[in-house]
Amino acid sequence: MKKNVLLFFLCFVIPFVSCDDDGPYEDYLVARPILEDAVSFKAEAIDIIDPIPIQTSGKIYAYKNYIFINDVGSGFHVIDNQNPSNPQNIAFFKLEGNNDISIKDEKLFADSYGDLVIFDISDINNIQLTSRMVNAIYKNYDVWVQNIEFPQADIYDYGDIDYDRYVVVGWEVNMERRPVSEYEEQFRCDNCEFRNFDNVINTAESNVGQGGSMARFKIVGDYLYVVDYSDLNIFDISNLETPTTLDDVSVAWDIETIFNQGDILFIGGRQGMYIYDIKDPAKPEFVSEFRHGTACDPVVVDGNFAYVTLKGGDFCGNTESGLYVVDISNLKNPELKVIYPMFGPNGLGIKGDKLFICDGSDGLKVFDKSNAPNITQLNHFPNIEAYDVIPLENTLLMIGGGTLRQYEYLENDIQLISTFEL
Repeated sequence: MKKNVLLFFLCFVIPFVSCDDDGPYEDYLVARPILEDAVSFKAEAIDIIDPIPIQTSGKIYAYKNYIFINDVGSGFHVIDNQNPSNPQNIAFFKLEGNNDISIKDEKLFADSYGDLVIFDISDINNIQLTSRMVNAIYKNYDVWVQNIEFPQADIYDYGDIDYDRYVVVGWEVNMERRPVSEYEEQFRCDNCEFRNFDNVINTAESNVGQGGSMARFKIVGDYLYVVDYSDLNIFDISNLETPTTLDDVSVAWDIETIFNQGDILFIGGRQGMYIYDIKDPAKPEFVSEFRHGTACDPVVVDGNFAYVTLKGGDFCGNTESGLYVVDISNLKNPELKVIYPMFGPNGLGIKGDKLFICDGSDGLKVFDKSNAPNITQLNHFPNIEAYDVIPLENTLLMIGGGTLRQYEYLENDIQLISTFEL
């Protein structure tokens, strides 16, 4: 009788027990990337066409009398700004997989599906492709596919993709029986590479353009610095026709923006601000870090203070949104001085004693920072979407919600001079 009971118990239990080291198993939605030949795909990704309506306005860049506005993942709109009170949209530069640009001496550097592409813009009406450096930047897979909408799935099976030959253009999703351990592994970082951190005013060259605080590209002298999700990519551009790729520098996970003050780089990330010395521009050296809660984090610097906007919510993290003013007089020991609550800040910029903050749907805010770290609000432009600003010599550029706004500086304020709907 006991033998029969035991036999019955074993027959009942065995189907639910696996002798495989990866067991037990469950049914999961598994997504696999759909690939396309990279050569033919990228050949069709570049074109210059007449102006078109913007789909998703992204970053902004100024060079001479032109403004370049990124259409996220699609390219950038070219704006003739010789007359700031009446800007003209003159062309759309189709460049798929693009999110950032930087310009020096009529050469435009841009990202496109992980490649660094270079264009000659000496004739703005006849932009020419100069070269394309395959897989030079954004080696992290998630950045490659950031413009391809992710499907609803439990497991993303990237497989072993040769990025020199293929581009991700979509996803195929199927229900499959997989080890529970494989599903759980996606939420662990045992194999992630993290760096162990236990241990003057920004000068702009006349022949180099100016980006906003959300930029991942930064030209300093003869070097182009590009941040991907974890590394600082470095290019020697002393020969603009044939840049040289130098060794990457591992910074930290989820880095997002880059800013320089002289020969010091300030890299903003979702976990903190990271400071690097570029006295030897080919080999940046870590100086220190300022840690904060998880949040989106652009940085601008002026003198002895760094101004960091932290945006919480959504994918940015659960840290309360605010402006952090950090004392960097001792670069090896940055010190938080004060936090000012914000609604949902994005980019920010500095012109003299004025600090401009794009506070998302709460609009553009103007502060007096002459008594930093204590700042006082001068003005608030509500009921507009504010994403990023560029303080130029004579005007302030602000982008948000598909609209370019330009302001002139007043003694203790700014005044709107034009609104341009893209």
